[in-house]
Amino acid sequence: MKASTINQWFGKGWLSAGYAFLYLPIVALVLYSFNDSQVPNVWRGFTLKWYAALADDREMVSGLWLSLKIAFLTACGSVVMGTLAAFALVKYKRFTGRTVFSGMVNAPLVMPEVVVGLSLLLMLVSVQRAIGFPERGMLTIWIGHLLLGMAYATVVIQARLKDLNPQLEEAAMDLGARPWQVFTLVTLPMITQSLMSAWLLTFTLSLDDVVLSAFLSGPGSTTMPLVIFSRARLGLNPSVNAVATIIVVIVALGVVAASWWIARAERQRQLELSAAGRS
Repeated sequence: MKASTINQWFGKGWLSAGYAFLYLPIVALVLYSFNDSQVPNVWRGFTLKWYAALADDREMVSGLWLSLKIAFLTACGSVVMGTLAAFALVKYKRFTGRTVFSGMVNAPLVMPEVVVGLSLLLMLVSVQRAIGFPERGMLTIWIGHLLLGMAYATVVIQARLKDLNPQLEEAAMDLGARPWQVFTLVTLPMITQSLMSAWLLTFTLSLDDVVLSAFLSGPGSTTMPLVIFSRARLGLNPSVNAVATIIVVIVALGVVAASWWIARAERQRQLELSAAGRS
C-alpha cells in the first residue's frame, strides 16, 4: 500500500474519530430524551412523557424563554456594535486611542468570564446605588452578554472587511455616492455573510452562558443554563434532555437555514460578477 494512501486513510480515521467525539454525546442526549426510564443511561422504551412534563415545568419554560430573548437581543446588538468597531479598526488606521480601543474590544476574548462577570457586577451595583438603576435582571444579563458578544462579532466582521477590495468603494465615491451610501449599497451587501455568521455565533454564546448570567441575574430572571446547573447538583431529571434536544433542534435549523442563505447569496454574487465581467 502506498504511503499516500495510508496517510489519506489515517487522516480520514482521525477526522471521523474527532467528529464522533464531538457529536456522539449530542446524539445520545437526543435519544435518551425519549427514554421511558428515570435512570439516564438505562433504556426502557420510547416515550414522549418528558416533553409533556416539560410543558408543565414553568421554571424551565420561563428560563428557556428568557434565554431565547436575551440571546436574540444579544446577537442583534453584537452585530451592530461589532460592525461599527470593525469598521473603525479597518477603515481608520490612525486615530487617537486606536491601540487602547483595539485592546478594549479584544479584552473580553482573553479575560476569564469570572473576572468579567465580577467586574460588571461591581460596576452595576455601584451605578444602581448612585442612580437607582439598573436592577439586576434581564437588562444586566443582556449587558454582560453584549460585552462578550461584541468582541466575537468584531473579530468575525473585521476579518471580512480586511478581504474587501477597496477599489469598489472608491469607484462608488467617484461616481458620486456619499460615505453612508457607499456603506449601505456597496460595503454592507459584501459583508452580509459575515454578519450572519457573527449573529449565529453570538446567539449561541449567549444562549448557553452560565458564568456571566450567574453574576448578573436577579430574582425572577433565571436563564435556562442556570436552571439546569442548579438542578444538576441534586440529580438531573430526564426532562432536561428534552429541553436540550429542543435547543439542539433550534440551533441546527438556524445553522442549516443560514448556510443555505449564505450559499445562495454567494452563488448570486458570483453570477453578478460573471455578468459584469462579460459586459
